Amino acid sequence: QVQLVESGGGLVQAGGSLRLSCAASRIIGIINVMGWYRQAPGQQRELVADITRGGSTNYADSVKGRFTISRDNAQNTVHLQMNSLQPEDTAVYYCRIQTLVGRSYNYWGQGTQVTVPS
Repeated sequence: QVQLVESGGGLVQAGGSLRLSCAASRIIGIINVMGWYRQAPGQQRELVADITRGGSTNYADSVKGRFTISRDNAQNTVHLQMNSLQPEDTAVYYCRIQTLVGRSYNYWGQGTQVTVPS
């Protein structure tokens, strides 16, 4: 059973920074895409950023220039450096990975809370 362990959430003042990490274990096959999503209260879950195995990245417009996603293929980890955090970034952040074993499988982490008080 694939396991995703997230860390790094918390409470930070507006303008501050946080770094989220997600470590994947018990992986069968290869990890193709790794990404971060977030869900604010009463809102749908949305993509924040993702990164392919080759390093191509994709960001939501709302975080471009403030957030940076990176991954370590050898360690099966993905990180999200979040700078200039704003109250609207408050949400539960979820790690997602897509593995390839004949076909693709998606796995989600348990979520980590990020709170930026207004």
